[in-house]
Amino acid sequence: MNLKEIRELIELMEDHGLTEVDLEKDGTKIRLKKGPTGVIQSSDEAPAQVNPAHSTTSSPATIPAETKKPAEDENLAVILSPMVGTFYRQPAPGAKPCVEVGDRVSEGSILCILEAMKLMNEVKSEYNGIIEEILVENLQPVEFGQPLFVIRKS
Repeated sequence: MNLKEIRELIELMEDHGLTEVDLEKDGTKIRLKKGPTGVIQSSDEAPAQVNPAHSTTSSPATIPAETKKPAEDENLAVILSPMVGTFYRQPAPGAKPCVEVGDRVSEGSILCILEAMKLMNEVKSEYNGIIEEILVENLQPVEFGQPLFVIRKS
């Protein structure tokens, strides 16, 4: 299964009010279960090794911050989660965080890692600027479209 198919399953769950789906396709078993907070959790029942060498890169959805906070400066942009997953501030256990508040980033800079279906996905900046705010705690589950960072564009 690819990420597009998984997103379609999540949309079907939301559209039909389902709380749990089990699926087996090509020898891979997937269980999607909606938690009590409305976060969709996934579990891959087939054994798999997480290998950072096989990570994928995701382009985050971004919206200008003024659509979220009308009183804010128009030079602010909000970076949204491109998928459901687990938020990691650092690229590997024990490593320093990818970015901190106040760090200058350029377009293509890695902001964080999102783990989805045992794949590590880099979330990259689409702007040159300064990290104004980190909106998610390390190891926190995130939803598709959830705000992750506020960047002051420069």
